[in-house]
Amino acid sequence: MAAVNPYISFNGDCEQAFDLYKSVFGGEYQGLMRWGDNPDCAEMPADQKSQVMHVALPIGTTVLMGSDSPMGPVERGSAYNVAIGSNDLGETEKIFNGLADGGQVTMPLQKTFWGATFGMLTDKFGIAWMINCDDGGKPQ
Repeated sequence: MAAVNPYISFNGDCEQAFDLYKSVFGGEYQGLMRWGDNPDCAEMPADQKSQVMHVALPIGTTVLMGSDSPMGPVERGSAYNVAIGSNDLGETEKIFNGLADGGQVTMPLQKTFWGATFGMLTDKFGIAWMINCDDGGKPQ
């Protein structure tokens, strides 16, 4: 069966972003490669060689992946969100608060008409997140 795994490009702060995500979601990297590990990048400037070529962090049954873009600045858009689902309200609050630290909450975590707890935010790295807890509760 095919799987969908988000892949996020960064402007030199991929490792810092993934360190945050690792602290929020737990787990260990499946791998972390730097541009300097690639023999085809011998002519790359030294500061870019230390940047992330690929990182993978398992979260549940999916893998969040990312890299620093060697092609120039990445512009953050509003056409995507990374959606996280849980059925544990405590875990949901921990995830939401961890990602919101230093970022901007666009919709506070709250009960919704569809019977879940939901919130939206943009983390301090400019990544948009949608956090949903299917806790089976009724809106208050």
